[in-house]
Parts: sequence; C-alpha cells; structure tokens
Amino acid sequence: MKRKVAIIGAGVSGLAAIRSCLEEGLEPTCFERSDDVGGLWKFSEHTEEGRASIYRSVFTNSSKEMMCFPDFPYPDDFPNFMHNSKLQEYITLFATEKNLLKFIQFEVIISSRSGSWVMSRVWDDGYPWDMLVITRFQTFLKNNLPTAISDWWYMRQMNARFKHENYGLMPLNGTLRKEPVFNDELPARILCGTVSIKPNVKEFTETSAVFEDGTVFEAIDCVIFATGYGYAYPFLDDSIIKSRNNEVTLYKGIFPPQLEKPTMAVIGLVQSLGAAIPTTDLQARWAAKVIRGTCILPSVNDMMDDIDEKMGKKLKWFGNSTTIQTDYIVYMDELASFIGAKPNILWLFLKDPRLAIEVFFGPCSPYQFRLVGPGKWSGARNAILTQWDRSLKPMKTRVVFDGAQQPCLYLLRLLVVPVLLIALLLVLI
Repeated sequence: MKRKVAIIGAGVSGLAAIRSCLEEGLEPTCFERSDDVGGLWKFSEHTEEGRASIYRSVFTNSSKEMMCFPDFPYPDDFPNFMHNSKLQEYITLFATEKNLLKFIQFEVIISSRSGSWVMSRVWDDGYPWDMLVITRFQTFLKNNLPTAISDWWYMRQMNARFKHENYGLMPLNGTLRKEPVFNDELPARILCGTVSIKPNVKEFTETSAVFEDGTVFEAIDCVIFATGYGYAYPFLDDSIIKSRNNEVTLYKGIFPPQLEKPTMAVIGLVQSLGAAIPTTDLQARWAAKVIRGTCILPSVNDMMDDIDEKMGKKLKWFGNSTTIQTDYIVYMDELASFIGAKPNILWLFLKDPRLAIEVFFGPCSPYQFRLVGPGKWSGARNAILTQWDRSLKPMKTRVVFDGAQQPCLYLLRLLVVPVLLIALLLVLI
C-alpha cells in the first residue's frame, strides 16, 4: 500500500514536492486554496485574506538558466529575467508536462533603516549576475580565504557598479552577506535627483516625515511601508517550526527534529542568493526519500547539534542567528550528498575536463544536481555546456560579429595568476 502524503500549496515548493513524491512511489495530494498553480507568482488583481501576492510589475531576480527545475529548462526564447507572467507560464508548463495537476485539489482554505547593497541584474559583459556570481569557484574562495581578504573581495564586488557610500546606501555592516536589493534603476534615479535617500523615520506628523538626522520632508502624498514578507504557517502550532526563542529549528531547514517520526517536511523555508525552484526541487527529493524510509535522519540530539552549529555560522555570515538565509551552493551540495546527487568535481576533471571546468568555474546551475544519482537526467551535461548560448539567445535579435570567450574560460585564465599569488601568500604565512 502506498504511503499517502499531504502537500499544502501548489507553488513551486508544492509542485517540487508532488513530483518528488511520485518519483519515490508515494501518493501525494496537494491542497491549494486558489484556483491555479504558481503560489506567490500567480498575480491577482484582487487581494485575498491570508494570501500574499506579488505586484503587477515584478520581474525575477534570478536568471532563467539558474532558476529552472533541473530537468526542465525554460524555452529558449524566454528572456533571462522574466516578468511574473512568463514565470507563471513556465510553472504551468512544468505542472502540465509532468502531469501534476491531477494531484492538486483547488478547494481548501488552509526608508532605509540600515542601508543595503544594491545589485544590478546586468553583470560583467552584460551577462546575468547570478551566472557569474553563483559559482563553485567563488564559494570556494569565500569559505577558504582569510576573513579579511574574503570581506574585502565581497565589498569590492558589491561596489563594482557604483560606490554605495556616495549614494547614501552603504549598509551598516557591509561585510555581512545579507540579501541585497536588486534594482537596475535606483542608482540612476539618485544620480538624476529624482530619488533621495534618507535615514530611518523618527516620526510622522499630519503632513510630513521627520527623519533621525533632523531633516523634514513636507507635503507627503502617501507613505508605502515596504517591509517585505513575513512567514507563517497558521495551520501548524508555532512550536513545530520555532521550538525556541523564535528561532526556526528545522534540521537542514526541512525537518522538525522533535517529531516522533519524520512524517512532515517544510519545503521552501530557506533564503539564499540562489533561486527558489532548484532549492525546493532538491529539498523535495531528499524529503520524499526520508518519508519513504530510504534515507534515515540522525538522532534528535545530533539534529539539534547541527542546528546549533548552523546558527553560529549564520551569525557570522548574516549577522543574525534567526535568519532563514543560507549559503546556496554549500546548502545544495549538502542536500545532494544525502541522495547521491552531488557532482564529484575531482572525478569530473579526470573523466570530463570540459564539463568539470564549466561546473567549477561556471554558474552553479540546477542541471548540476541531475548529473548523477537518483533522478539523473540524460540531458544535464548538454544543458550545462549550452547554458551560455541559451542566456544570449533572447537578446541576439541583431546579428553581429561575436569574438568573445565564454565567461568561465575567460575567468579561469584571468584568475590563474592571482590565485597562485594567494596560494603562495597562504603558504608563506
């Protein structure tokens, strides 16, 4: 008899969970309160009680090659950064292609205070930012270089487009890896004088705002509180997810360690610079194996020790132990290792050097986690080797001579000398 699994919500996390349950021979039923898939990405003209929604003009911050389901690339002509309607189209295509809709029941109601790094979606040579920033090579340097060098390098990256201090945007602690703001227009708006940056609001009067530096802005038309999103699971007791001091105490961000049996998994309650879709896909693959019984969780004490260790690292990197942020590649590799889907980089360099260079120095795209192990996709290697072509295709509407190198090969040659110098310096120290 198949084990039944209830899944709440048919957003990208829910769809990943349905598919992974089916792959593991489980019987999923997904409960979605709205009339369509997509979750947060399904734009609605009308607000609904208890349901978050994006606004009409939202575009993705992750590019298409970095945020797809690992065995389901976006259509070639989709833009790199998509309007929410295009992403919703892709989500619907995925649910239809994988035959997931029949498992869903659409009927259950279930001013800057501290500054911020502002990143552009357009990075070096015009490539999508995440295809150049989210790489195994950069993660290796960040986690192995001395802290002073790592912090200097990180701040240099963040200030590459413009010096944040000159624009009043510099974060209070710039070395913390807090999630940046993605905005391609803000620096230009400040430069042209159409936007001014102010410190925190001290108080409001009937028609003005008084800021902490003593300045006053008069004749205000409206105030918009851009406070972001909160997260809550009103159908669960708070103690299941936050078992102490308002901290999220989930093993690997997924399993409540205090449950007698691992019969519940939380998919999608992590945040990183990486995209949500491949993260939820990998979470769901591991969770389905745990629920089925083919992967075993450690003891409660060991899980709590791991949670405590991770909170210490979060305090170092993000400045807050209660954050749900995590290091994308480290986290993905950890989950992949549990199910035998983590690529062996050293073995790849011996067996397939061309692929190894792309995997290590190029973008850590979702296809990497379908190269080996359960759920291996035969098209993963080709998808990795052709990802740069697909990222450029929607922009090449005028044919011009192209003599440029692929970014990862250029980066490899460019960094040989400084890497050797850094290695020599570490040896001498």
